[in-house]
Amino acid sequence: MIEAHQLTRRYGDFTAVDGISFAVPEGEIVGMLGPNGAGKTTAIRMMTGFLPPSSGRVTVGGRDLFADPVAAKREIGYLPENVALYPEMRVEEYLAYRARLEGLERAAARRAIASALDRCLIADVRRQVIGTLSKGYRQRVGLAAAILHDPKVLVLDEPTVGLDPKQIVAIRELIRELGGRHTLLLSTHILPEVELLCRRVVIIDRGRIVAEGSPEALRERWLGTSQVRIGFAGAPPDPGAAAAALGALPGVEAVRAEGPETVHLECAAGADPRPEAFRLAVERGWTLRELAMEKASLEDLFVRLTTREEGAGEPAAGSAEEVAS
Repeated sequence: MIEAHQLTRRYGDFTAVDGISFAVPEGEIVGMLGPNGAGKTTAIRMMTGFLPPSSGRVTVGGRDLFADPVAAKREIGYLPENVALYPEMRVEEYLAYRARLEGLERAAARRAIASALDRCLIADVRRQVIGTLSKGYRQRVGLAAAILHDPKVLVLDEPTVGLDPKQIVAIRELIRELGGRHTLLLSTHILPEVELLCRRVVIIDRGRIVAEGSPEALRERWLGTSQVRIGFAGAPPDPGAAAAALGALPGVEAVRAEGPETVHLECAAGADPRPEAFRLAVERGWTLRELAMEKASLEDLFVRLTTREEGAGEPAAGSAEEVAS
C-alpha cells in the first residue's frame, strides 16, 4: 500500500537516509525502529510528503507521492511526534477546521468528528481550549485529526508519548483496531509496544535498514539459540552427571551452570526440551523450583544491531538545510 523505493536524503555532505526500500502491505501494522539520529524521522517525513527526497520515490496505492501529491496524500493520515495544534481553538472547533481542509462535506464532517472524538477518548474535552489540555490529550487530538478523513494509510510517530499508563493501553487498543482497517506504519521507541502491535519490524541505523522481518524471525536470525533456565531445590547429588544428562536431551546444544542449583540449557532454534527435562528430573529424583524458557527480547536485538558511538544525528526539524530544500 505504501512503499519506499531507494529513498535517500542528503544534507550537504551528510546522508541522513541512504537508499532504503521497504513496503507496508495493505492491512498490515509495521513498526519502524531506530536510535536517535538513525534517519527514522527523516524517512517518515519523506514518506508522508513533508520532505522531498534527494533521490528515490514513495508510492501510495501505486501513486507516486511527489508526482501526484494531492491524490496520494488523500490516502495518508499522519501523526507527528510533536503535534502542531492551534492552542487557542477548542477541540471540536479544531477538528471541524481540519475536516474542511480534508474536503469533507458538512454532514460527513459531523459524523467523522463524532467518531474521532469517541474513538480517541476525547469526547469529554470536546469544548475545551486545546492550550489548556495536557500533553496526552493533545496527542489524542492529533490522532483524531489524522483519522478524520478515513485514510487508507496511517503513519504514527511516537503515538503514545506523554500518555499515562491507562491512556497508553487505550491508545494501543485503538491502534490495534485501526490496523484491522488501515495500513499502518508505526514509529516508536517503546519496544514492548512494537511486539504487542506489529506483525513486522524495520530497524534503521545510520540511514540504512539493518534488519527487517517479524520480531520472532529476527530474534532467531540475529540472536541464535533460546535458553531454558532450570532451578533445583537444592543441588543435585552429582552436579556433573546432572549437567551431562541434561546436555544429552534432544535440542540441547550446551549446558552452562550458574551456581550449584541453577543451570542454563542453550537450545537449537525451535527446540523446547522442557518436557524431557521435567521427565528426567522425575526419574532422577530432582526437585525443581523453576523450569522456564528464556527467549531473547526485541530490546536485545535492537541493542545488538544499533549499538554505536554517539555522534552526529539527524538535522533537527526546520534546520537550514531543510528550509533551503
